[in-house]
Amino acid sequence: MTERCRALQGEVQAGLRHVSAGSPDPAAAAAVWRGEALGTLLWSLELVELPPYDRPFDTALVLRTRLEGARMRDAQDVDLERQSARLWHWRARTTALQAGGHVELPPRYATFDQLIAATAMRGFEQELLPAPMRGDFPAYGKVYRHLSPEQLAEAHAIAAERHHALNWLCGLGESWDDVPLDT
Repeated sequence: MTERCRALQGEVQAGLRHVSAGSPDPAAAAAVWRGEALGTLLWSLELVELPPYDRPFDTALVLRTRLEGARMRDAQDVDLERQSARLWHWRARTTALQAGGHVELPPRYATFDQLIAATAMRGFEQELLPAPMRGDFPAYGKVYRHLSPEQLAEAHAIAAERHHALNWLCGLGESWDDVPLDT
C-alpha cells in the first residue's frame, strides 16, 4: 500500500509540473486527478480525513502526508466507503448516459428521476449517502441534476478516482491498472 501511495505521489507531482508549465496534455490533468485516489488510500491508512464527494482532497496536503505511523482502517469501513464511491460514480455516469439519451431504464422505472430518487433513498437508508435533496444526490449545496458542466466534471473525476482506489484496496482487479469500475 505504501508503495502505491508513493507511486501516486510521484504521478501527481509530475502532473502538476506539466499542468503548471501549460501542458495541454490530458494525461497531465488525469495525473493531477490521481490525487483523489492517493487521498483515498491515505484515508484508508487513517492519515487524512475523507472530504465529501463534492469536494476534492487538498492536493498539497496529500502530497506532503508522511506514511510513517499509518495503520489500516477496518476492512468493513473501507468496504462501506467503496460502496458509497460506487454510488457516486454511478450517479456521475447516469448523468452522462441521460445526456446521451440512448439508455433503456430498468422495467420498474418510468423515468431517470424515479431511478435516481430510489437509488438516493436506498443509499441513504444504508448509510452510504447523505440525505437526498429533492429526490437526488446532494452536491455543491444543490440537487445533483442541477450541477454546472464544470461541477459535473469535477464530481465525476472525484468519484471515479475514489472508486478506483477503493476497488483496488478491496482486491478487485489484477493490478492498479486493471481495476474494474462497474457501476
